[in-house]
Amino acid sequence: MNIVFRWFGREHDSVSLDKIRQLPHVTGIISTLYNKKAGEVWTRSEIKELKQTIANSGLILRGIESVNVHESIKAGTPERDRYIENYIKTLSALGEEGVRLVVYNFMPVFDWTRFLLSKPRGDGTTVLAYDDEGIHKLGPEKLATWLQDQTNGFLLPGWEPERLSRVKELISYYSTCTEETLFTNLGYFLNAVIPTCEKYDIKLALHPDDPPWHIFGIPRIVTHLDNLKKIITLNPSPLNGFTLCTGSLGVHPQNNVVAIIEALYDHIHFVHVRNLKITNTGKFEETSHLSCDGDLDIYSIMKTLYDYGYDGAMRPDHGRAIWGEQSIPGYGLYDQALGSAYMYGLWEAISKSNQRKHVLTGV
Repeated sequence: MNIVFRWFGREHDSVSLDKIRQLPHVTGIISTLYNKKAGEVWTRSEIKELKQTIANSGLILRGIESVNVHESIKAGTPERDRYIENYIKTLSALGEEGVRLVVYNFMPVFDWTRFLLSKPRGDGTTVLAYDDEGIHKLGPEKLATWLQDQTNGFLLPGWEPERLSRVKELISYYSTCTEETLFTNLGYFLNAVIPTCEKYDIKLALHPDDPPWHIFGIPRIVTHLDNLKKIITLNPSPLNGFTLCTGSLGVHPQNNVVAIIEALYDHIHFVHVRNLKITNTGKFEETSHLSCDGDLDIYSIMKTLYDYGYDGAMRPDHGRAIWGEQSIPGYGLYDQALGSAYMYGLWEAISKSNQRKHVLTGV
């Protein structure tokens, strides 16, 4: 198992690679090419440059989060084959450069969605928070502006201005879309790209929908265990798998994260550890990573991952804003550092008290 950190690049991230390198339990980086729009082809030289930048700081690129899927693929428009071909070219370039993990999502129009990016908590920290009623009062076109106004000038991953300036147009793609339509389109995509993944041994790690329910009447399908099982049947390759995001899945009332691990452990390729507190129906706020601070039992989740032999990468996800730090919302250094140390400590304690002699690796 390897603890990794997400890095948004020198242009966007307030956290430098040199600072991440000072965390003794973190040796890997998860990143992407943030100048690339969904549907564009990545070149080997661009990937090589990213790898070298990370290596120069004594760290390793452990995977890409994310190679975004063009809306035409999700919606199944006539243009999708061209964009799928571009995706295959990008996977090939990544494979040639030794990248073996690629995260993606299949959320229509909107990526991860929140209502507040700095909700105050009683301890003086601020957190990301979701309010279903609040976002629906705003409406889809105002939501993007509402969130951009809360970023303090930082990048908001998944909410790129060039895409969200077309919200009304993009929503029209899904005017007759059902869950079954999305399953069909996802299967079409997987069957096209998996052969390239198999050629290079690239694990595809589909991120759950965040939050895992329909928004503005647009369906979402990466939501609960039954749907995750169905996604595996779309293409049974062992490389067709998931990012286990504890927060995204844990907020759904039907989901038990431990049960999901037990059912799908051989298709879990990456892990995001995040905790949260459900405050009402359709409302939640994120917390520190500790079990005692949220509704998720992070110890039990880590123990189950260990028991089922997980040996991939995992990272802390969506820390609080603490100690006056200004950063990309959810991605400051301080609370992610605390969270990653908590994760490492749990894993070390579990591994040293368990008969399974699973090596805690740092490389």
